[in-house]
Amino acid sequence: MATRSKDTLLTTSAPFDGLAMNRRQVLGTAFAGLAASALPGGIGAALAAAGDRKVDVLLIGGGIMSATLGVWLNELEPDWKIAMIERLDGVALESSNGWNNAGTGHSALAELNYTPEDDKGQVHIEKAVEINEAFQVTRQFLAHQVGRGVLRNPRSFINSTPHMSFVWGEENIEFLEKRHQALKASPLFAGMEFSTDSAKIAEWVPLMMEGRDASQTIAATWSPLGTDVDWGEITRQYVGYLRSQPNFDLELSSEVADITRNADGSWRVTYGYTGTGEQRTVDANFVFIGGGGGALHLLQKSGIPEGEDYAGFPVGGSFLVNDNPDVALRHLAKAYGKASVGAPPMSVPHLDTRYLDGKQVVLFGPFATFSTKFLKDGSYFDLFGSVTLQNLWPMLDVGAEQFDLVKYLAGQLMLSDAERVAALRDYYPQAKGEEWRLWQAGQRVQIIKRDKEGGGTLKLGTEIVSARDGSIAALLGASPGASTAAPIMLGVLEKVFKDKVATPEWQARIHQIVPSYGVKLNERPEMVQQVWTATGATLQLANAAPVLDVSAYGGVTAPAGGVVKPVPDMAP
Repeated sequence: MATRSKDTLLTTSAPFDGLAMNRRQVLGTAFAGLAASALPGGIGAALAAAGDRKVDVLLIGGGIMSATLGVWLNELEPDWKIAMIERLDGVALESSNGWNNAGTGHSALAELNYTPEDDKGQVHIEKAVEINEAFQVTRQFLAHQVGRGVLRNPRSFINSTPHMSFVWGEENIEFLEKRHQALKASPLFAGMEFSTDSAKIAEWVPLMMEGRDASQTIAATWSPLGTDVDWGEITRQYVGYLRSQPNFDLELSSEVADITRNADGSWRVTYGYTGTGEQRTVDANFVFIGGGGGALHLLQKSGIPEGEDYAGFPVGGSFLVNDNPDVALRHLAKAYGKASVGAPPMSVPHLDTRYLDGKQVVLFGPFATFSTKFLKDGSYFDLFGSVTLQNLWPMLDVGAEQFDLVKYLAGQLMLSDAERVAALRDYYPQAKGEEWRLWQAGQRVQIIKRDKEGGGTLKLGTEIVSARDGSIAALLGASPGASTAAPIMLGVLEKVFKDKVATPEWQARIHQIVPSYGVKLNERPEMVQQVWTATGATLQLANAAPVLDVSAYGGVTAPAGGVVKPVPDMAP
């Protein structure tokens, strides 16, 4: 058999097979395996030949999700054989790349879509608390990996960056003040300040106030707990560490062509290289599909019935970028505004400090884009190739129901350069258009899930889809994404390795990695303080955490009687 380098660049992609064909292949493989085992002598063995190699775990996709799961499993079961397959010639080149996402350490400090207002004018913070608690798990996981040498030089991937909400207009100001008051009930949001004073806001973000109309009514909240995170750098360091381990193997430039079920319940994944034209197979006891926008296609290849309920809707984004030090060094915040009607969560406008490629830059956006590609480096046939008889009607149903989203996307696609700069000047009044360049970020694929009535629901969060026996799982969706990779992958472990998670050995190791595991931090302010202090020191975060008055918190109770209207810009 011809040999090839693991670093060969893949320049062609294997065609996607239809879902029905995969089902026949799954059944055919199972029956062939059973029949082969019944044949005499070496005939059966020849027909039921094993794959080129066998692993305990196969990770498809070289992004933050697969890398995080790899690190979890490497620590929990260091003797397990783990392989990773990535279609590009390096890891973290799609959505995980620092330039392809906003880099926000999402903890609901600034994102208004996580605190909806009900029909009685009451602000609900339950989702914000959930998101923040998840990010505290991420902080603990990152700090633990720094402590054991998996991650190096925290400033290369995480930096203190205050998170702000910034609004104008009386109605929005009233909402922001109510939001601030509601968040005070949770220790997770301690230290947040609210102001309508232009001079005070100018102390926080001078660029956003210089040249602003003095008659404009504005308000802002500011939290010192925010962070900017380069998930691409974290992914590269995770995979770099895994490659140093004896039981891990990375295959780059490797396009998955097929996923079929073996007679013994394991999975056979066929993938192809270019250059040599060679195809290889790997058998795995557990397969995780973490291929970002490509996950839906790969899930469909597996033929599991659990995947029938899902379709995808691709949404892209672009940012205006300024790397002029005279501008970049004068803005230190991630300042989030309010979403336009119909805008998905990742399209909430924000003026961001970013630390990328060793320097500080400022990004504004995102501006929504549309492409039928599911990946930035994907195919224009991705959307059409994902349509099946099972998900066609849910897709059409969502298209009819989400008119505001369609209208919003159409408006975004028609924006001129001058209109983008005009939007920027709502946040940075003295912005000079010639200093900014437009950058196309990554693609996201929103979940469309079939409902009980056979129609569809647009879900703007993330969802783990797994086979009933837990032998294969896929992560679908987008927001809040990488910020919650550690808790999401912990959820994968709990779902597909629940017997292992229940053992004293795994319990002890998980608690060592995430000391707050199993605890609702919102109800334990003393532990919140411990987590902030310990992780802040290990991650070298410049802004000290607030000192909590533990006796001041009595828990969060959801407002009674009000109804929150479902809106497209709220992640579930």
